[in-house]
Amino acid sequence: MTGFGRGVVSSPKKKITVEIKSLNSKQLDLFMRSPLQFRQLDVELRNSISGVLERGKVELNATVENVGASSDVNLNLQALAAYKAQIENMARVLDIETPTDWYATLMRLPDVLSTSNEEIDEQDIELYKRAVREALEALVSFRTAEGKKLYDFFITKIENIRKLLTEVEPFEKSRVDKIKARLEEQLSQLRGVDYDKGRLEQELIFYIEKLDVSEEKLRLRTHLDYFIETMGAADGQRAESGQGKKLGFIAQEMGREINTLGSKSNNAEMQKIVVMMKDELEQIKEQVLNVL
Repeated sequence: MTGFGRGVVSSPKKKITVEIKSLNSKQLDLFMRSPLQFRQLDVELRNSISGVLERGKVELNATVENVGASSDVNLNLQALAAYKAQIENMARVLDIETPTDWYATLMRLPDVLSTSNEEIDEQDIELYKRAVREALEALVSFRTAEGKKLYDFFITKIENIRKLLTEVEPFEKSRVDKIKARLEEQLSQLRGVDYDKGRLEQELIFYIEKLDVSEEKLRLRTHLDYFIETMGAADGQRAESGQGKKLGFIAQEMGREINTLGSKSNNAEMQKIVVMMKDELEQIKEQVLNVL
């Protein structure tokens, strides 16, 4: 959802610059900072932008420069006088120094300048709308490029988890033999205690069944495939927009299976592999927030 776009259009009288940036958000949160003379278009443009950007914290900033040689610039003397009086009063009340450079201080304050080109016509309105469209198109292009990078990123991370999952298998049988040997050794150290070896075998089978991770592995592989399918990679097509939340839910289910796998591992090497799988999954979860 992150992105940036800029649109710049010019006429003999004006140069209009529109910048739109977006950040991650669960819904569309649009803030517009438009020049005063174009505020009448805010509602129309807000509807247009909402129709293109589904989610994200979006901020639009627009500026207008008068470039015509015939533009008349006038000082707002009443505003300047009011500003100066208030600053002098503030200095007296707070017992601080007044500015040493009054010109620099006053000219930075709002509404001290006015131009004859503040009135807009149909051509100006069309220019402004075009600048917004250009900025919006640039933002969408930016998002699309980022989406392609994320697509490749997710494919890599999913395949890494799949590869790590296969590395678990060699330790599954060996850990059973180690558990059995450890229990038998501990029993042999108990002097004067006889036990039923048949019952021991039954208890071992029951205990080992609790440590079986076959179902967790199967479900995790299913989630990995479903994640790829949801992105549209299964048939070579990109997924439609609006899949970000769904991918997030799938990642949560993957996390549950990996956690269960770790709790059942009872083997140091398997736990190391589970930690690496969790690291890959956390990177997926962080980047899923960027998906619409």
